Amino acid sequence: MVSGLINENPTVYERKERRVRTDSSNNDEYSVEPIDQLEIFDILLLQLHHIRDIRDPEHPYSLEQLKVLTEDSVEVDDGKSYVRVTFTPTVEHCSMATIIGLSVRVKLMRSLPSRYKIDIRVAPGSHATEAALNKQLNDKERVAAALENPNLVEMVDECLSPSFE
Repeated sequence: MVSGLINENPTVYERKERRVRTDSSNNDEYSVEPIDQLEIFDILLLQLHHIRDIRDPEHPYSLEQLKVLTEDSVEVDDGKSYVRVTFTPTVEHCSMATIIGLSVRVKLMRSLPSRYKIDIRVAPGSHATEAALNKQLNDKERVAAALENPNLVEMVDECLSPSFE
C-alpha cells in the first residue's frame, strides 16, 4: 500500500452480512432489470468482487470495514439512469480521498451499463477540500487524464483487486 500513513490507527468495523436477493419473478434473460441501492453496493455483474470490497489505499481493509462506504451512502434512480455514491474519508485531511473516489468511479464504470450517470461525492463536512474533490471526481476530462497516468491506474487497480479474505 502506501508508506507514511495519514491515519495510522483507523477504526475497523464489522462487515455487514451479504443479503441474498430472493426476487426471481422475471426469468426472461433479455429483459431489463432495475438496478437499486443494494445492487450498486453489492455489485456483482460477472466480476470477482463488489463495491463494498474496494480496498483502502493505505490499509489492508475494505472501504466498508472503515465505514468509508455504506449501503446508505448509495443513491440510485434507475428510471433516470443515475447513481450517486457519497463516501466519508476516515480523516478530514485524507490525501487518499481522490484515489478512493476514483476507485469507486472506475469500479462502477466497469460494472454498470454505459447509460448510467455516475456521481461520486465526499460526504458534506468530511474533508478539508470537499468542494475541490467533488469537482475533480466528477469532471470527465480530469478523470480521463487521471486514468491515463500509469501510476494512478496502478493504485486504482490495487484498490480494486480482490483480497481473497
